[in-house]
Amino acid sequence: MKLSEENKKIINETLKNGGIVAYVTDTVWGVGCLPNNEKGAEKIYKLKHRDTSKPLILMSNEVKHLLPYVKNVGEKAKNCMEKFFPGALTLVFEKSEMTPYFVTSKKETVGIRVPKNKIFQKLCDIIEGHVLATTSANISGETPAMTYKEAIEKLGNLVDIVIEDEFDPATGEPSTVAMVTDKQTTIFRQGKIEL
Repeated sequence: MKLSEENKKIINETLKNGGIVAYVTDTVWGVGCLPNNEKGAEKIYKLKHRDTSKPLILMSNEVKHLLPYVKNVGEKAKNCMEKFFPGALTLVFEKSEMTPYFVTSKKETVGIRVPKNKIFQKLCDIIEGHVLATTSANISGETPAMTYKEAIEKLGNLVDIVIEDEFDPATGEPSTVAMVTDKQTTIFRQGKIEL
């Protein structure tokens, strides 16, 4: 499906009803649902055969949409966001009341990211709330989809909508996952960005 004005209503209705969308990001393809929709989150875990102890992360086209979902954002973390967002960096923070436990696998923390991909940013721009709870587009244990064709092959019959990547493909380089406080930086996964 293309990100057109005609399809905007279909995408929003699908997500509101607990639907799942697959889309390109700057790293790999992802699948996502609305962060406050438990039906959608359950669907992601089921279709991926994902361990429910593994949390989803929150992604958007702008950091301002993500900040209400986290708390205790220090100066060092703010500097990282200014420097590396949008980009291949996932920052982990203490979750706020706004982030449901079904997104965080009952953990008190949540990762946030702003991918540097025009298609993904346009998708977030047209969805209500502008935020998706997300993970990679693959069955757990398999490699993530890298192209629209692969996304269709791997998950096309399991998700509700696959958004065409058009002109901005994934690079395949994973994001760095880190928790940055004013006292220390903890790297959970070293990816493209070095802190």
